[in-house]
Amino acid sequence: MARRAIPMDRLIAVLGVVVLVLGAVLLWLAVRNGSVFVNPSPSERALRQLKEQIGPTTEIRYLEVGRGRAICGYASPREDGSAIAFISRPNRILLRTDPLQSEFGQMLRDVCPGFLHSPAAKP
Repeated sequence: MARRAIPMDRLIAVLGVVVLVLGAVLLWLAVRNGSVFVNPSPSERALRQLKEQIGPTTEIRYLEVGRGRAICGYASPREDGSAIAFISRPNRILLRTDPLQSEFGQMLRDVCPGFLHSPAAKP
């Protein structure tokens, strides 16, 4: 039984159509899911980070825009009234309750110099 060879021109045309169809499908999926190309706002980013660190019931109580893309604020779980200071950056969040107290204080002075402190919680 002889094997038929596929002409090279036809193979190139079929592969080109496949690439175009896959590109169209990926673009449609990206647009359909909504704003895939848009970064979340700093407050949305901070809330997501806080929910991962503290728990799903965490609420932001106070926010202050810092230098660069950092934001500072206070958050607490709904069932607990105690507020925890935080510094949110795009790839990292630091909480006052973290063991890195000196790093938290230094970063707070650097990115949010006028941050609102409670009298008992000085950096």
